[in-house]
Amino acid sequence: MQYYNSNTVIYVNGRFVKAEETKTDLYGQSLHYGFAAFEGIRAYKTHNATRIFKIKEHYDRLQRSCELVNIPFIWDKNELIKQTYRLLELNNLKDAYIRPLVYCEPNMTLIAPQKASIMICAWEWGAYLGSKQLKVCVSPFQRPNPKSTFVEAKISGHYVNSILATTDAKSKGFDEALLLDMNENVAEAPGANIFIEKNGKLYTPSLGNILAGITRNTVIELCHVLDIEIIEKNISVAELKKADSAFFCGTATEIIGIHTIDDVVFKQKWNDSIGATIQRAYKNLVLEKVNYEVII
Repeated sequence: MQYYNSNTVIYVNGRFVKAEETKTDLYGQSLHYGFAAFEGIRAYKTHNATRIFKIKEHYDRLQRSCELVNIPFIWDKNELIKQTYRLLELNNLKDAYIRPLVYCEPNMTLIAPQKASIMICAWEWGAYLGSKQLKVCVSPFQRPNPKSTFVEAKISGHYVNSILATTDAKSKGFDEALLLDMNENVAEAPGANIFIEKNGKLYTPSLGNILAGITRNTVIELCHVLDIEIIEKNISVAELKKADSAFFCGTATEIIGIHTIDDVVFKQKWNDSIGATIQRAYKNLVLEKVNYEVII
């Protein structure tokens, strides 16, 4: 996929510049060690105007990620929000995926940097995992131990783990992987959180070993609005495979149903599942067709 062309503009340190004319330092700490923080954000064309969904929450998390690992974050978030909308205008984008990235100065040591830069780019991107129910495998790779890093920070280097898991899954004929935590409980997908349905209730892994997804939190909010019981707890693989249905959620993924885990087919039809109800509610929310946020 081509993410930019000769007319694409990106935002770098307060300026809008042509993407093909930008450059990065090959001695950058982010390039060598993956020491950077990023967000994935979606803009939707609504009946009113283009709306960037939960943009404040994303920039709040970007700042928090930087602070956790000692990457300097010096930018005014309201200004970043303003310039993100401007970026969409300059690139004539209505529905778009937006990627802010805070990256570090040239530094070959293993000490946190004194200076950092920010870039924001955007492109048209459909649902990351498509629209059909997924064939998923339990990955041989685990999520990082929370005592080894800040798992709640969205740090670039963490996604080596994600690349390994997804590549392994696809090489085996699956659509995506599901990773376990250090205790062999269900954690999350390489780029999405997971929910399971059992006996009319939704369950999702507790925080602590997973990324606190903004879409995950939105699903929990929708459950409260729709009077769906939602329980956060440790989930074993055995419990997962005995579930009635399951789905992934994330900004890039949105809401997507899971058909099988390894060789186990979920017994409930997707259209009859709570996940399908959440999928419809989420789409209505981001497109402003139903203003659940009055209640949320």
